[in-house]
Amino acid sequence: MHASRSPRVGWPHTGLALGVGVLAGIAAQLQQAALASGWVYAGGVLLACGVYAAIVTQRRTGPWVQVTVLCMGAAFAWGLTGLRALVFVGQALNPGLEGRDVWVTGVVVDMPQYVQTGVRFRFAPEEAWMDGQPIGVPALLDLGWYSSAYNASSAIPELQRPPAEVRAGQRWGFQVRLKAPHGSVNPHGFDYELYLWEQGVQATGYVRATEGAPPPQHLAQTWQAPVAQARQWTRERIQAHVSDARTSGLLSALVVGDQRAIERDDWDVFRATGVSHLVSISGTHVTMFAWLATIVAGRLWRRSVRLSDWLPAPHAAWLLGLALAAVYALFSGWGVPAQRTTLMLAVVLALRMLGGRWPWPWVALWTAVVVLLWDPWAMLQAGFWLSFVAVAVLFMALPALGGYDQPPAPGDASGMRKLRALSWWLQAGRAMWREQWAMTVALAPLAVLWFGQVSLVGLFANALAIPWVTLVITPLALMGVLWPEVWTAASGAIALLYAVLDVLAALPWASVNLPLPPTVLGLWAVIGGVLLVLPLPWAVRAMGVVPVLACLWWRPPLPSGGEFSVLALDVGQGNAVLVQTQGHALLFDAGPRYSLESDAGHRVLLPLLKALDVRLDTVVLSHRDMDHVGGAAAVLMMQPEAGLLSSIDPQHALQQLRRSSRCEAGMQWQWDGVHFEILHPAASDYAAVPPPSPNAVSCVLRISNGRQVALLTGDIEAAQERALLQRPESADRLRADFLLVPHHGSKTSSSLAFLEAVQPRHALVQAGYRNRYGHPAAQVVERYAGLRIHLVLSPRCGASLWRSEDPQNVACLREDARRYWHHDVP
Repeated sequence: MHASRSPRVGWPHTGLALGVGVLAGIAAQLQQAALASGWVYAGGVLLACGVYAAIVTQRRTGPWVQVTVLCMGAAFAWGLTGLRALVFVGQALNPGLEGRDVWVTGVVVDMPQYVQTGVRFRFAPEEAWMDGQPIGVPALLDLGWYSSAYNASSAIPELQRPPAEVRAGQRWGFQVRLKAPHGSVNPHGFDYELYLWEQGVQATGYVRATEGAPPPQHLAQTWQAPVAQARQWTRERIQAHVSDARTSGLLSALVVGDQRAIERDDWDVFRATGVSHLVSISGTHVTMFAWLATIVAGRLWRRSVRLSDWLPAPHAAWLLGLALAAVYALFSGWGVPAQRTTLMLAVVLALRMLGGRWPWPWVALWTAVVVLLWDPWAMLQAGFWLSFVAVAVLFMALPALGGYDQPPAPGDASGMRKLRALSWWLQAGRAMWREQWAMTVALAPLAVLWFGQVSLVGLFANALAIPWVTLVITPLALMGVLWPEVWTAASGAIALLYAVLDVLAALPWASVNLPLPPTVLGLWAVIGGVLLVLPLPWAVRAMGVVPVLACLWWRPPLPSGGEFSVLALDVGQGNAVLVQTQGHALLFDAGPRYSLESDAGHRVLLPLLKALDVRLDTVVLSHRDMDHVGGAAAVLMMQPEAGLLSSIDPQHALQQLRRSSRCEAGMQWQWDGVHFEILHPAASDYAAVPPPSPNAVSCVLRISNGRQVALLTGDIEAAQERALLQRPESADRLRADFLLVPHHGSKTSSSLAFLEAVQPRHALVQAGYRNRYGHPAAQVVERYAGLRIHLVLSPRCGASLWRSEDPQNVACLREDARRYWHHDVP
């Protein structure tokens, strides 16, 4: 007798384990705080290839083979992603070049973005010089050219030459000042450094066009970046033909991918109605566009017997649909979401044309594998998950859309033909409604995980908006590139869309805001949401209800009774501190205003308050300086029940939003066993002659539970510190465990006598990275060090958390959540 042989090992037996292993390896590598050696990564890749080849050639299978293949897939993906990261890190900006004057010559490679203060653009340097010597700089820079700049040594605005008209493809030479990519690191905040990493940008900066700098030189208009040039030309034509900013913004977003052209209020409407994916995350949109092109191409292709004999109509329709979708994705900017969606469609098309009858989970798995091998860092982006789940749900519905391939035959009798046409349209309508319902349910947990918001009108809004945008607005918008008059019709269609969305968004129950759940709980809920829409028995689908409900009911932990927490946000050059007790919350200052279009309120505070499900009881604005009240308007508008306590004057614009109570020494209240007290300014300080400076009346807040104390000082200076020491009612109440360093560490504050009276264990400086004021001053840092006070700097720490329950520690988010792409602040 001959011994039986085990089945041959190959793709059908190892594909599932290999795919899961690749995804696991990429996920593991993205969790690394620091990169390993290149030899370690290369060893992982070579080991994985060698072991997998040996397994395949042994022609055996079994559980141990599946486990080994899974591990080798993980090792291969982990090593390959690590090697790519090492290559990219090797091209980073030399730290010695930060803040130095560098002359660069190169080409504008993307469509510039104009703002009220100037213009921003991506720049590919060809040459770089400093002090007459050639130097190396990263291959892609993110630059701004503004109407004013700041001299770091004097902190005085410098007059700039007005920004020139910058166009894609232009070659320029100018003087720039560069720095490493550095963004705010806050709980549930946008990872700006990851965004630039994925975009291939390794330095940011600005054009220095002051009178003392060499004038910028426009050298030539090149043919480089032709797609970007065409996009810019098209955007300008849209703006010239469509006067309404709201309409032209949406047209620009749909045609050339200029999402910044959409106003902030319109983004709020899109999010409330659940249709923001149509203009910001293009997975569903590009896929629906491809399907429309496939249907039309297939019906036209069938009309030719010769073409159908040469290439079957289904294959031709798929290829033409993919080609048109790729052209649209390229013209819309070839952004990361568009790249992912086009690649996903290509993988699915390849599998179908190869004739394999793969189950849809295998198709979804290997589509994800190919996409993530192309761009591993997409795994950390909301766009990947929303696009992937949406497209997966669409392809799950493909069998239900089979009626599209069987339109009425030309030879049918007239009556029968009308009945078949009616049946075809009804079947298509039912299939699209089922598909929209499935997408809404499947994407709801993802929306909670990433955005903390679920649109209750999203099912109805998407049922109208997806076909209207995909089948009407987008074709008209694209036709307008060839015939601009068509944009008039597109404007009418957009007006109808906005009319419906505005009504839906205005409903009080249009959307529900929920706290962002922990990642593990969120992923569990995503699995539950997908399970609910799978074509499985209802008893199996019902298993998805529990994780979805657990995600919806989750609430973030709060301090216990008699305890409090102090969360200092990473807002750059400014103050913003969230204080929470068991049942109350207070915001001390609201951060800076970054530009005419952006402030800490919209960018940091509102997302954080929504993510943590915080309802503010009181907002304390220490004084009127813009680095303390820049985000206050946004916060006050979104927190209508919060009281306002401040030292701002009665004529201040914020008084129109919320009437303020004046903070005066002696004011005190208690929440949940925690005592709050204002120590400064005294009532007499407001009546001083001459009128006091804003810093002189900066509110000082003391927070205590009888065991631990936090002292928040605003921008008081040495004179106010002396006053606090001299007043009997405050001198013996300055001792604190946690101190918000006065005036961001300015040399005019943090006097020795004040620090000796406070004796803090921890002191926090909230200041911007490479800020123009030089905060904190070197002598102040030395003073804290001499007193053995633990000094925490927000550029190095990111958002910091101090809790009265654990007073000996300050948690730094930049350290605790560090990843290798994050800026290592010197």
